[in-house]
Amino acid sequence: MSTGRVSAANRAVGSVARATALLDVLAVSESGLGVNELARRLGVNASTASRLLATLEQAGLVERSPGGPYRLGLRLVALSERVLAQLDVRQLARPLLTGLVEATGETATLSVPGGEEAITVDFVPSPSSVVSMARVGRPSVSHATATGKVMLAFGGPGGSPRPLPASLPAYTSRTITDPGSLAAELVTIRERGCAEAVGEREPDLVALAVPALGRSGELAAILGIQGPASRLPAAVRRSLREPLLAAAAGLSRSVGGG
Repeated sequence: MSTGRVSAANRAVGSVARATALLDVLAVSESGLGVNELARRLGVNASTASRLLATLEQAGLVERSPGGPYRLGLRLVALSERVLAQLDVRQLARPLLTGLVEATGETATLSVPGGEEAITVDFVPSPSSVVSMARVGRPSVSHATATGKVMLAFGGPGGSPRPLPASLPAYTSRTITDPGSLAAELVTIRERGCAEAVGEREPDLVALAVPALGRSGELAAILGIQGPASRLPAAVRRSLREPLLAAAAGLSRSVGGG
């Protein structure tokens, strides 16, 4: 291919560039803009701005009430939902998992809601000689794991709590088996945004988990840290909350949440 053809292929289409610039201008306007103001901000004449707006309005990308200013159109919401649906949460979360391991020295996990339980879909192991290994595909136990408690606390519609399990079997002497105690703990988890499980599924395993929320407040994923009880006493667990919450906030932004 000649240099001229490469340049032509890479050259932006002027009308498309102006249309995207127009959408960008409308995106930062709180109350919408009229044709003349849009033309001024874009540096084009009013007739050009009017033609762009008419085309975008036909496509549902901008809209306005009769005689009112132009605003972004609802079709953009549908398009954004498609983009967010195509994001691979594992790819988005992998740098965050690596960062958590570097910051905490413990194994970092990623889980996603899967029916009644959350499912581990990725993890980065601790570099320590004594390692708490996660297993991809392993479901949580809703009342006996930190990830499962996050699922209960935030896994309902719009991030609301889920109903308590009908049965709360004991896995260790520390497993919560009383519905009232579990309900009270879920209230605390929602208040602080972080769940803990200290020897509740496996006697020597300690874990923390936090939710990553999506565009509509729904539970999109769960980030966790886990390690042996000997390395994670209460004071250490408290120090791990901040990096874990920060990582979850980053993942929430990546999947379209707040």
